[in-house]
Amino acid sequence: MDAQQFLAEFGHIANAPGGVGRLRELIFSLASDGTLLADCKPLEAMHLDKIADFVMGQAPPGSDCNTSGNGTIFVKTGEFGELYPVVREWTTKPLKFAKKGDVLICVVGATVGKLNLAIDCAIGRSVAAIRPRDGLSTKYLYFMLMPFTLRLRGGSRGSAQGVIGKAELSAVKLRIPSEEEQSRIVAKVNELMALCDKLETQQQARRKLQNNLRQSTLQAVASATSPHELQTTWTRLGDNFGQLFHAPEDVVAFKGLILDLAVSGELLNIEHRHASAGSALLDLIAAKRVAWSKESVEQEQKEALSMLKKLRTQQVAIPEATLPEHWAWASLLQVSQAVVDCHNKTAPYVSEGIHLIRTTDIRNGRMDLTSTRKISEETYAYWARRMPPKSGDIFFTREAPMGEAAIVPVGEKVCLGQRSMLIRLFPELFSNRFLLYVIQSPSFQARMIEAAIGMTVKHLRVGGVEDLVVPVPPKAEQDRIVVIVDELFRMCDHYADQLSRRQRIATNLAASAVASLTGIAIEQEEITHLQEAEAIT
Repeated sequence: MDAQQFLAEFGHIANAPGGVGRLRELIFSLASDGTLLADCKPLEAMHLDKIADFVMGQAPPGSDCNTSGNGTIFVKTGEFGELYPVVREWTTKPLKFAKKGDVLICVVGATVGKLNLAIDCAIGRSVAAIRPRDGLSTKYLYFMLMPFTLRLRGGSRGSAQGVIGKAELSAVKLRIPSEEEQSRIVAKVNELMALCDKLETQQQARRKLQNNLRQSTLQAVASATSPHELQTTWTRLGDNFGQLFHAPEDVVAFKGLILDLAVSGELLNIEHRHASAGSALLDLIAAKRVAWSKESVEQEQKEALSMLKKLRTQQVAIPEATLPEHWAWASLLQVSQAVVDCHNKTAPYVSEGIHLIRTTDIRNGRMDLTSTRKISEETYAYWARRMPPKSGDIFFTREAPMGEAAIVPVGEKVCLGQRSMLIRLFPELFSNRFLLYVIQSPSFQARMIEAAIGMTVKHLRVGGVEDLVVPVPPKAEQDRIVVIVDELFRMCDHYADQLSRRQRIATNLAASAVASLTGIAIEQEEITHLQEAEAIT
């Protein structure tokens, strides 16, 4: 191996997404090729069946297995640990045995190719033991098998069914140097693995510091006490945005922090407060709802009267979290004109027609109309008879998944699908954009999960949705908060795009570096991305 070339390429590899893992793969590859040590002698590789024996596992009857320690330790793929199997099960009728000094390999299932060092045990049908013959070190065999198993587990080799047998194992080719050289290679791999562990620890510490910096930076925005100071901190935030994030998921977490600060009133900590209060806004909504019940007719009036009846008996649990003194807590029912459940049956579909919005069509605050099922006008008239959706309404999912929400787009005719609810506001009194941001905030989602029911799949009852509480600032502050969050989110999205592009470039540069060091060809798609990267830089 050319040491200078390795050092030159090290940064490309280590700093790419999953870079430390790629470094580990590279070390195993160099060890297997005989280029990890400068003085390694070139040797012809030998097929594995010429230097090791195979013991293919066989499962004893389930009635002969136990977890009470009776009999011989029994290992299946589920017991594979980081380096050695985890002892969980025993059998009184072992059929196939592995022994200390063997290398275990998963040969069936999702973990096919995973390796462990053996202990004395019985092995099931999903496990094979590779037993080195004289002159072959167990630890050396373990390391030399790594490139094969990593490629296998990456999908580039092995059976499409996730099964490998003696033929695949026999075809593996390894270099077998002297025992002294095997020992030196094992020592060097151990040394480099320890360095990889240290690098991982440093990267994790850096990510933690980066997370703390993001929070303190946003807190500086939140603590601004004048419009001028707010603008100054925003500018500083924008100037340093690129230093605050390591990966796109960091941006997602940062958005959550922004939302929690926004819906708790901490993004409006400036000297010009609005004179009105959240409680006054709730009074206006209540009066508007009463007027609606008197002015509406037929089905709409039924919905209005039903809302009033529910509100008379509803009891709202106020969270412990504090709000600005002029804000208030209220239930979704209290801030809405109406909260209406869907028609909980599967609608008959047609090839062309009106969008039926299922829970899978609502993600990350958006309603995706590109792959919706369609229903006829006649089905729509019946399914939406309680309250036909209109633009500006919010669809909220009660289950599968729970807690997603989106606003009905302008100019689109849509129908509420199963396990969803429609929330209609008085738009002049309560902002649907503000409510959507509240629903998306981690604090609301945490309260929602607490209110959910179900042992396996968590979901909300209709009444559980109506009882969920939200913060109520004056309407002018709602609108101002939406403007601030929109601006911060635009900055987040801009840097998320840059991060994704940088990560793609880094990944492909790392792939190119590995290829130059190992001779392993990269895919044409990666070459195309590298050409794009060169054009950008």
